[in-house]
Formats: sequence, C-alpha cells, structure tokens
Amino acid sequence: MQKVVPHLWFDTEAKEAAEFYTSVFPSAKITNVSTLHDTPSGDADIVSFTINDYQFMSISAGPLFKFNPSISFMVNIDPSREENAREMIDDLWQKLSDGGKVLMPLDEYPFSKRYGWIQDKYGLSWQLILSDPEGDDRPFIVPSLLFVEDVYGKAEEAITFYLSVFKNSHKGTEARYPSGMEPDKEGAIMYADFMIENQWFAAMDSAREHNYSFNEAVSLMVQCDNQEEIDYYWDKLSAVPEAEQCGWLKDRYGVSWQVTPTEMDRMMEEGDKEQIARVTQAFLKMKKFDLAALKKAYDGK
Repeated sequence: MQKVVPHLWFDTEAKEAAEFYTSVFPSAKITNVSTLHDTPSGDADIVSFTINDYQFMSISAGPLFKFNPSISFMVNIDPSREENAREMIDDLWQKLSDGGKVLMPLDEYPFSKRYGWIQDKYGLSWQLILSDPEGDDRPFIVPSLLFVEDVYGKAEEAITFYLSVFKNSHKGTEARYPSGMEPDKEGAIMYADFMIENQWFAAMDSAREHNYSFNEAVSLMVQCDNQEEIDYYWDKLSAVPEAEQCGWLKDRYGVSWQVTPTEMDRMMEEGDKEQIARVTQAFLKMKKFDLAALKKAYDGK
C-alpha cells in the first residue's frame, strides 16, 4: 500500500483532469469515482487515479484553493528503462503544455540533458527530467517541495523533521548552492531527495521572488490502519490549530496533510448512498478523525 498519497483540490474539474492525466501518461488509469453529497462545497466528486502505479486522489470542492509550483511532481524518464526516452519526454511536454505555462523551458541543463518545468492547464506543476541512467535509481513520480518566501532555507530542516516522523526513511542525494548564486545562500538546498515510508520525495530552497507558498490545493494524505496511527501522525505533524478540519492539518512549514483511516476509503467505495451520507456528515464535524465514531455512523448506530 502507498502510505502517502498526493491529494489534488480542484474547483469542478477533478473528473476531467483525471481523464486528461490518464490519457497523457503511460500506464495510467482511473481507479475509483464517488461523490460526497451535502458538503460545505455542495456535491463533491472524489476521483482516484494512478500513473505508473503511483496513486493520486483528487476532489472537486470549489474554488477555495489554487495550485502553484510550491509542490510539483517530478517525472523521471530513465533511458535505461524507456527505449524512446527522449521522444517520450518531448511527447509529454507537448501534451502538458497545451493551455499551460512554461516555468523552465524544455532544454539541456547542467543537471540533465533534457529537462523542463511546466504548469498544465489546471495549474498543476510537473518537472520532466531525462534521468542519468548511471545515477541513483528513482521512481517515475516524485513529489517535490519548494521552500520559498517565509520558509526559504528550511528544506534541510524539513527533511530531517519528516525523516524523524515517518518510518522506513532515509536521505538520498543532495546538492547545495555554491557561492556566487545570489540571492540563494551558499549551503542552502539546491536539490535533495529523501525517502519516507519507502516513497521518494524531493525538496529545494529558492530565494527568488515567487509570490506563492504551500497551500491546501496539494496535500499529502497519510493512510492509517488504526486510531493509534491517526493519533501519532496528527500529534507529530499538526502545528497550526486553526487549520485542523476534517482530517486536514498544516505542519510547521505550511505543508498540508490529511491523516485518514484506510477504513474510511472502504466505506466510501463500498457503502450505499445512506451509509456514505452518514459518514460524510460525521467527518464534517471532526478535526482529527475518530475511527470508532466513523464506523458507528457507517453502521447506522
């Protein structure tokens, strides 16, 4: 099971976007579609999909949050695994560029012979990179956190924190800014990756003017097997009491997380209309999820 699942907040386009992504990327498919009724945003579609077996979840829940590049998804295209790697990266770039915005042009850079950073037509950011086949092996999708503005220079600290919270964790590669790359400080994290719960993530510092920060448009959903796990991750991660709502929290760096029971996924996928409605009304009143109360709502007790 993928312990941490990126969760994407759309206005009304969750289904449309999932269909787009599963048409653009190879080995991608929609795995579940359901609807929550009578939420504060009205009826909210929930769509799960995978890209190369990497899980995403998305929701249509109104225009409250907008995507920005503070969290992007690196797409590693390894020539040792993909016979036509360069053609593949060019094809993905062309499809993701349609209606989107180029953040870094698709070109050759010191760190890759083919790399580009794009915001697609929904605003979600992707970094496409032709991997070095002689480098360390990395999965096809790696979520990347960009530390800017108020949390600039905190990437290394954040990595250390996440490694302390999650199991099966360790550092990966690391590159620091040298002198002469102002406004970035010498020694800040130019790029680093790290593993938590056997999943790779990346982090970068950037001192340039960005005018955005982490928000709820992309959150990281931690799937928990029991109340003990829910309590543990909630206590470790939550640092902004006013952001606690419906299983959502914000950590000390402003990154949004959802701490959710895997049992609730089963309820929402297998329950009938009345069961789903009862569970929905129960969790809308919660901050941290109470698994026993959710089960009672599902069972109509």
